[in-house]
Amino acid sequence: MHLPCRGRQTLLLDADDTLWENNILFEKAIAAFISLLDHASHSPAEVREHLNRVELQTIAERGYGTESFRVSLVRCFEELSSAPPTREQHDSIMRCVDAIVAAEIRLIDGVREALETLAQEHRLILVTKGNRLEQLEKLERSGLAPLFTAAEVLEEKTADAYKEIGRRYLCPAGCTWMIGNSPHSDINPALAAGFHAVFIPHANTWMLEDEDLEEPPPPQHLLRLERLGDLPQHLLHLLREETTDGR
Repeated sequence: MHLPCRGRQTLLLDADDTLWENNILFEKAIAAFISLLDHASHSPAEVREHLNRVELQTIAERGYGTESFRVSLVRCFEELSSAPPTREQHDSIMRCVDAIVAAEIRLIDGVREALETLAQEHRLILVTKGNRLEQLEKLERSGLAPLFTAAEVLEEKTADAYKEIGRRYLCPAGCTWMIGNSPHSDINPALAAGFHAVFIPHANTWMLEDEDLEEPPPPQHLLRLERLGDLPQHLLHLLREETTDGR
């Protein structure tokens, strides 16, 4: 495996469930919501399927973020119930989401150390999606902000969006990697944009982000790692291999 360019790389890093825990908070809120709804005829799995459809509609209208999620929960409750939620029920739904907002940022094991090592030799750019203010606030609370050259919060992660980032930050495709846990948003569109990618699976990745990984054509590379903490050593090995072969 060889890199088409040597030396300093640009590393585009996803945030939620790549750097810190996120979806597990939403899963807890959804479990509490389903318990609150306690539907007489729909199973919890059926309620969840309906909520997924509602979320896709709400996201298309309002984008990502906790406020959009609040709307989705209320809509789901109204569509599956014979009456709108009572004030008490509405307040309970809001508390489900408030718990997400109030939760501390929990970095995934090894993330801080890996980023500190990578930032010494490479350019790090945060590339996430969601509500811009929410995502930037989480970055600040994480304590990782000083390690990043820039932070981009996209409406959606598409191949065109990645290409635009490449143009804006002068990222040669052969020296640029997208690193994340989502095949749908992080890996496949970045590969389609011509970048390399590093897939780091997470046990609690949002089900709407799951899809089969694409296999990149040479000279692009797709690394599959168990944890972000493994990336510095893998990247160093690739660069040393390229330097040796290029003498």
